[in-house]
Amino acid sequence: MYEFRLGVQDLAETSFAMSPLYELTFSLRPRTFPSWHPEHLSWVRETAAAYARLDTELLDVLNAPHGWIPDFLTPRPTGIVTEIADDLAVLRRTPPDVVRRDIVVAYRHVPVPPVLGGDPAAVLDRICRAYEAYWEACVEPYWARMRAVLEADLVHRARRLAFGGAAALFAELDDRVSWEPGLVRLVIRAGLAPERVVDVAGRGLVLVPCLFLRGALTMIDEDLPPLISYPARGRGAVWDDTVPAGPAALVGLVGARRAKLLVMLASPASTTDLARRLGVTPGAVSHHLTALRASGLLNRTREGRSVLYMRSPLGDQLVR
Repeated sequence: MYEFRLGVQDLAETSFAMSPLYELTFSLRPRTFPSWHPEHLSWVRETAAAYARLDTELLDVLNAPHGWIPDFLTPRPTGIVTEIADDLAVLRRTPPDVVRRDIVVAYRHVPVPPVLGGDPAAVLDRICRAYEAYWEACVEPYWARMRAVLEADLVHRARRLAFGGAAALFAELDDRVSWEPGLVRLVIRAGLAPERVVDVAGRGLVLVPCLFLRGALTMIDEDLPPLISYPARGRGAVWDDTVPAGPAALVGLVGARRAKLLVMLASPASTTDLARRLGVTPGAVSHHLTALRASGLLNRTREGRSVLYMRSPLGDQLVR
């Protein structure tokens, strides 16, 4: 159990980030522990042939039998939204002694696999090369839809924090996370972790959504804000290409395509993601989004390089 003691300044400086490398690393879990992640098995099956051509001898053992991974595989994100090349560059700079230490810690209950037991600098190089190939073969083709879900989560959490404060944000973050009013603290329950109390002391807090987590995890550095990675909202639907039809009355009023967009935009989404799901060009979607926004039915916000659309309160009323 980790207990974070947060002051007013820490709450004011709570921020959000996302990391392609986190997704890359944790996306190996559904392959190693398929029963833990049934929502991702369609993607595992779809990419199985491509994955089999990779360095599976290495990739298959980056998760220890009890589910732990070496900490160096998830370096702290360097910005709100990072690129995989930047993340891999950070990973490549991991000192060899850290590589060796983190592998030993992850495998402390079982023998370290031979493929991870050699010279740590060589092991790190092999991991980075395997990760690059894994990204290109199995993750990059799906990254637009994955990123859209993550960006939608960031917008949702930021809105919860802005309109409802810390209690609203942490109330639905994850079952492992609890907020205790009046005590200004955050508790993460993690079965394998020792009990630890952390006085955040003005450093703030960083929250990172991840599609492939079952429960919240934490990263603590004495000089940096504590980081909590949590299961992203909507992760179960990331591989679902089903497009909902709008209610008949709504279709009659705004047309079938715009009715579908209004129903889909209960959660934030980008033009590119909407176009992929509808099977049309981004230009066609943009035309409808512009009309809906001009009518006051949509709001939009920028997250990184993406513009995300979401129903406005008026749009919610119309759909209802």
